[in-house]
Amino acid sequence: MGIKDCFAKYGATLKNVNWSVSSENNKGELVVSLWQQFFTKPESGVIKYVDCVSRWSGHGNIEFRERIAKAYDTNQSVRVVIARTDDEDAVRKGQDASKLKNRFHIKEEWLGKVTFWDGDRFEIEFRSS
Repeated sequence: MGIKDCFAKYGATLKNVNWSVSSENNKGELVVSLWQQFFTKPESGVIKYVDCVSRWSGHGNIEFRERIAKAYDTNQSVRVVIARTDDEDAVRKGQDASKLKNRFHIKEEWLGKVTFWDGDRFEIEFRSS
């Protein structure tokens, strides 16, 4: 499934399919595309995502920062589209991931909250709903 279709499964539309990685759906939830490699192993039913927005740049980054800040400030629910790539090192280095071969899937049963945000580093905790 492509990223656009994954977002649509949550009732969300990307502003620009080439660079957007976040959107709000028709239920007021934040929907984000997150890299599989930055998820922690489940612990006590919680799966954490830990990353820094300074790792990458571009229009999608600006949009993502605004949405993460809002979600943190308002305790907004978060839904996830999980991105996988064959070149995890390129993602880690902040290279243009839109040029990589990526795959996407969703975890409809996961519901998350942004539990940490300092303007760069963020953490989202997901639990099965």
